[in-house]
Amino acid sequence: MYLNNKRYYTLDSFYKEKFGCKIAKVSLNANFTCPNRDGTKGVGGCIYCSSLKSGDYAGNINQDIIEQFNSIKKVMLNKWPNAKFIGYFQAGTNTYASVDKLKSLFEPIISLSNVLGLNIATRPDSISDECLDYLSDLNKRTYLTIELGLQTIHDKTSKLINRSHSLKEFEEMVLKLRKRNINVVVHIINGLPYETKEMMLETMKYLNNLDIQGIKIHMLHIIKNTKLAKMYEEEPFHVLTKNEYIDIVVSQLELLRPSIIIHRITGDPKVEDLIEPKWLIKKFVVLNDIDKELKKRDTYQGKALEKDNQIN
Repeated sequence: MYLNNKRYYTLDSFYKEKFGCKIAKVSLNANFTCPNRDGTKGVGGCIYCSSLKSGDYAGNINQDIIEQFNSIKKVMLNKWPNAKFIGYFQAGTNTYASVDKLKSLFEPIISLSNVLGLNIATRPDSISDECLDYLSDLNKRTYLTIELGLQTIHDKTSKLINRSHSLKEFEEMVLKLRKRNINVVVHIINGLPYETKEMMLETMKYLNNLDIQGIKIHMLHIIKNTKLAKMYEEEPFHVLTKNEYIDIVVSQLELLRPSIIIHRITGDPKVEDLIEPKWLIKKFVVLNDIDKELKKRDTYQGKALEKDNQIN
């Protein structure tokens, strides 16, 4: 069991162990685009991505970065008066710019009082060597985490959802980041069109064998005005039920080293934009039901590895 008596290693537990206090992530929108949107690799982005480029809960694009941070921080302090903060560059591809541009955004945030680190969400094909050098420098001055979108290891699915980068590119970027001792968190999505449970478990098995420090597990949700919504309308595919999703997540957790931090374990869509699955709206019900299923099976993160001595 971890600090909060969960059967998996939550981000909250990790932060409390590392920093000894409540850490709140402030989601920011620096209006980055993406090589999969601007024509460099593709147009329109991934088929599930909203017009806000995965920044539906990020800061107000009409405010500058410091204004965004301060307005969100104010709300968070009402809930957690003694919290400290991590700036989370969430929307778009947050290394897809010149290093000078990145410095103009990242440096002001890490200079703020009670900011202990940065989380930077990006793509594995969008970190230049010059950017890597800058990230390496940042990593010496603040608690840095790079979040890489992968979603699936399966090439057929990757093409279907229009990821426009290869598994090899992902692997190589993980190695480059870890060579510089930079923490890596990987995003995956369960329930992608036509993927089976076994395919989703294969993605998790693959990641467990990489030198990553954390993972975000999302449930695919179909959002209005996306390519995925149009695809679903024209030819509906199976959307995971809540019970199917919980079964898959619990099985995935069993395959993960206990040291890998679970940054997210379900999706969090905006109600007004959601087409399917409707059960995803009740986030805390899903979280509680995952806990119940873990207890019911008397299982926990990493259990499936114990027989084979694969835990390190």
